[in-house]
Parts: sequence; C-alpha cells; structure tokens
Amino acid sequence: MSSLLNKSQSHATTSPLHTDSNQNQDISYLQITIQPLDNGKTNPNPSHDSRRAQWLRAAILGAIDGIVSVTSIMIGVGAANASTKAMLVSGLAGLVAGACSMAVGDLVSVYTQYDVEVAQMERRKRESGEEPGDEEIGNLPSPTRAALASFLAFAIGALLPVLAGGFIHAQWVRIVAVCVVSSLALVGFGAASAVLGDAHVVKSTLRVLIGGWLAITTPKTGIWNALGTV
Repeated sequence: MSSLLNKSQSHATTSPLHTDSNQNQDISYLQITIQPLDNGKTNPNPSHDSRRAQWLRAAILGAIDGIVSVTSIMIGVGAANASTKAMLVSGLAGLVAGACSMAVGDLVSVYTQYDVEVAQMERRKRESGEEPGDEEIGNLPSPTRAALASFLAFAIGALLPVLAGGFIHAQWVRIVAVCVVSSLALVGFGAASAVLGDAHVVKSTLRVLIGGWLAITTPKTGIWNALGTV
C-alpha cells in the first residue's frame, strides 16, 4: 500500500516538470520555425535596388534638366523677340544641344565607372585567382544604355515647353503657356520620382518645383539687371 502511495506521489511531483519541459520544447520549436519566415520577408535584392535607383535618378534628372534648360532659353528669347519662329528655333536648338550634352556626359562618366570596376575585378583575380561571378559581371554599368537614357529623358522633358510655346503667335500668351506647362511638368516628374522612390510626395514635388523655378529665374534676373545697368 505504501509503495503505491509513493509511486502516486512521485508521479504527481514529476508531472509538472514534465509538462514544463514539453512547453519549453514547444516554445523553442515555435521560435525556430518563426525566424526563417521573418528573414525570408526582409531579404531584398540590394543589387536590383541599386540599379533601379540609378536608372530612376538618371531619368528624373534628365527630364527635369530638359524642362528647366529649354524653358529658361525660350522665356529669355520670347521676352526679347516677338517672333514665334525665334522662340521655336531656340527651343529646338536647346533640346538638341542639351540632350547631346547629357548623353556624352553620361557616356564618359559611366565608362569611367565601368573601367574602375573592371580593373578591380582583374586585380582580385590576379591576387586570389578567383574568377568573377556571373552576377558580378551582370551588375557592371552599361555606358551606352546610360547615354541613351539620358538623351531620351532630356529630350522628353525639353519637348514639353517647345510644344507649349513654339506655335502660339501672341508673344505674352506664348510665355505664359511655357511657364504653365513647365510648372505642371515639374510637378508631375517630382511626384513620379517620389512614388517610384518611396519618398514623401508633397515634399519631393515642392522641392522639384521650387528648385526648378529658382534655376529658371535666378540667372535671367541677374542678366537682365546687368543689361539694364549697361
């Protein structure tokens, strides 16, 4: 009888420990299974994000540069010359010259970056004998693509003020049309850059709009003041 009581007491005292052990095992199992799920969700591709950011930056900068440059030229020419043809020709000349300048500049700069990265690969190959991987080679920048993207981005941005004011006969209506269309284009590209780059839309749009008009008006104000004192 006493042995049965001892067995029952032993069972009663060890069962909570056994239960705690099982709970600890269950908790540790849950921790092990939850961690891979969290890691899988927060494992972005850094090279893809870097390339995306570079192309976004080049496209937005090229388009904004085209808007600002050609708008500035057309407003200056339109204020000094009442001819519609003069304003149209000046806008087209600014478009072609600016797009070619952007393309050549990006071609040279990206070729420099390409040469530096290739030289680093060759140096690592000589030192360690390790061949560069396919992903590393695939991440090399393309100078021709960068030049073409800059050319097209600048041309698209510059074409907007040319179409807005190049075919209107009334002088001041022409200038107002260029200003309005250019402002709307700056707002649109600023908002697009914010959405694509996951940034604050209002802040990005205001920054592009205000910065663009500062670039358009500040040089002309200084030039007009200087000419007025001559």
